[in-house]
Amino acid sequence: MSHSIHPPEKVSVGQLQASQTSQSTQSSAMERQHDEKITDRESARVDIPEFPSIDEKTVLRKMDIRLIPMLSILYLLAFLDRGNIGNAKIEGLLDDLHMSGPQYNWTLTVFFFTYCVFELPSNLLLKKLRPSRWLPLIMIAWGIVMTLMGVVHNYTGLLATRLFLGIAEAGLYPGVAYYITLWYPRHRAQYRQALFFSAASIAGAFSGILAYGIAKMDGVGGYAGWRWIFILEGLLTVVVALVAPFAIHDCPETATFLTDAERQFVIHSLRTQHSSDSREMVQDQTKFHFRYVIEAFTDWQIYAGLFMYWGITCPLYGISLFLPSIIKDLGYTSSTAQLLTVPIYIVAAIVAVFAAWVSDRRKQRSPFILFFMAMIAIGFIICLASSGRGVPGVVYFGVFVAVVGIYPAFPGNVTWVSVNLAGDYKRAAGMAIYIGLGNLAGAMASNFYRAQDAPQYILGHALELAFVVVGMIATVIMRFTYQCINRKRDSLDLSQYSSDPDSLGDRSPFFRYML
Repeated sequence: MSHSIHPPEKVSVGQLQASQTSQSTQSSAMERQHDEKITDRESARVDIPEFPSIDEKTVLRKMDIRLIPMLSILYLLAFLDRGNIGNAKIEGLLDDLHMSGPQYNWTLTVFFFTYCVFELPSNLLLKKLRPSRWLPLIMIAWGIVMTLMGVVHNYTGLLATRLFLGIAEAGLYPGVAYYITLWYPRHRAQYRQALFFSAASIAGAFSGILAYGIAKMDGVGGYAGWRWIFILEGLLTVVVALVAPFAIHDCPETATFLTDAERQFVIHSLRTQHSSDSREMVQDQTKFHFRYVIEAFTDWQIYAGLFMYWGITCPLYGISLFLPSIIKDLGYTSSTAQLLTVPIYIVAAIVAVFAAWVSDRRKQRSPFILFFMAMIAIGFIICLASSGRGVPGVVYFGVFVAVVGIYPAFPGNVTWVSVNLAGDYKRAAGMAIYIGLGNLAGAMASNFYRAQDAPQYILGHALELAFVVVGMIATVIMRFTYQCINRKRDSLDLSQYSSDPDSLGDRSPFFRYML
């Protein structure tokens, strides 16, 4: 088959100029269309100021030095006062008050009823009032209750003081967790949450050492050693509360330790942290509206995250309330059991801070949460496999592994949910609801380790393991859901949003969930 070859057609200069003019016209039209799209996009954006003279590390270091130490001391004392009943138990509390094992478990449980109910109103009051006044005020309240716990004479008196302790302590953890989000952008928050929360693990270590020393006061003033544990630790809380107002700063806007430029930098960092394109997302939440609470109550994140939260806090409270008893029932004396809790908590605090630092640098939350929840599960598997086999050292090692998993996982879990809630009042309400309902795990875990199950505690370890596994599944589901929503928003044409979408908070098309 032959093919005919045609010579190329001759193109005149006029035709060439007309073609070039047509292409130029088409190009100009495309450029105008592109420029119009950019203009539409930028009309919904806020000009981003630059801070060439600001060193972020210097600003963060300033805030860390001024904020974190006092917050850590507050939470150390709160956790110390909440969990020292476990130390008092092995020093004779049950015998002196003629209490049974189930009655002791009930005194642990009722604390969480009032603790959970009062977290939401307390967080809303924290937003309304000044943190430098509200946090020390509730601190004085629980310090007084703790001191009175040392002079109760029966089961009823102990039960009543535990109820009031829950009311007084309710506002501290959710309040401080929310307070940190007012200062640090979300990719910097977990390290600070871990620094603050590691005070809980240090409290566990400090509690054992302190209880060991205070118990030696047995008989002083006619009081048993366990009574002095409550009295002295309660008085210490009141003393620190009197100093706290002078060491707590309310918000970046009024922070005197920052320069004007540094304050503007911090505020700008907080306003752009949730955006997909570094635009400022400013919500009008200077006044409280009940709809913010409704939005928090109806947010799917709160309820999906609860299973993750329970998977961490059930082991947390189970260990913190019963660790001295678990170790003592391995065959150690009370004094040795108190001291053996110390290295567990110290290592857990170090790992928690390091893991949070890495998590912030990677700007990832869920992979670290899953890793440490797996450690919790492995720890309880070791406990179950070795209990009752005459190897107390292996059981101790299993508890050690579980605790080292608990303390890094917890601040990661709270930070992950908090940074994905946008809007100050919604975040304040959402965190209180999340932490409040999450702490119902304490009411459950306080009944996992029954006196009749000693020394193996098979039921307690098995229940803790079950909660961890469910929590890991919930974590995977949350990450997958966040990814799907982010991808859907990435595919949107954001130029069509000429109105202010920031009033939608984390439902804004510009908002991206942190993974």
